[in-house]
Amino acid sequence: MSNGTRKAAVRGQFYPKECLKVRAFFEKFNQKFDEVSISKEVQDIIPYAVIVPHAGYIYSGFTANFAYRFLKQTKGKRIIVIGPSHHHYFKGISGSYYEKYETPCGELEIDSPYLFALAKQFDIGFEPKAHEKEHSTEVQMPFIKHYLPKSQIIELIYSDTTAKNIAPLITALLQNKDNVVVISSDLSHFHSLEEAKSFDENCLRGVAKLDLDELANGCKACGLIGIQAMILAAKQLKLSSKLLDYRTSADASGDSSSVVGYMSAIFY
Repeated sequence: MSNGTRKAAVRGQFYPKECLKVRAFFEKFNQKFDEVSISKEVQDIIPYAVIVPHAGYIYSGFTANFAYRFLKQTKGKRIIVIGPSHHHYFKGISGSYYEKYETPCGELEIDSPYLFALAKQFDIGFEPKAHEKEHSTEVQMPFIKHYLPKSQIIELIYSDTTAKNIAPLITALLQNKDNVVVISSDLSHFHSLEEAKSFDENCLRGVAKLDLDELANGCKACGLIGIQAMILAAKQLKLSSKLLDYRTSADASGDSSSVVGYMSAIFY
């Protein structure tokens, strides 16, 4: 177990070091968001969970922000962020056994008592190395601090596990109306724009139809286990899904020879 603070390890890389610069990103994303025509009926959706990407804000921040604009409407008391481990291999799921989580705009509170109770029920361990610099979860925290500043958070990182292991955890989390779940995943990596779109199409269809077979047709998401688990939980809870935004790194970089895909979606 660890006391103290989960430090912001990728500030200055994936997102700015300074709070004002982080806020400037959100302002820019929101100006763009406000230009998108969204029907009143969709605008009013209050999601239970979202899927968001986790690249640098210049690449995938707009796509993530799209989901956080909906998440803000939940007024969720507790936000559980679930992402894949990029740096450290281990078996199972690891929880953020810290007291606080650092962001450029101030700290978020971690709900430790709730994490302890979850850990007992779902065999959540603690792998400090998994949390030191994991960006898939960390890049979500400035959004949460901005849109849901009063919420407490829990960071869950998974490595060698299966969707069938994570789905019951997500289902249990979503049966408590104080909870909101954030699933972090990018889509395909480093293919040409054309190839990326054909791989990513399987991810988009799978999420839109809540269909694991569509994902199996060639969705190459790095957080595929999290996406599969979310779909299993959504079916169990009879939730609907809606795709919000899809783009690739080529939209920001102009380089279409090797791209990463990003999507955001809500479950309600």
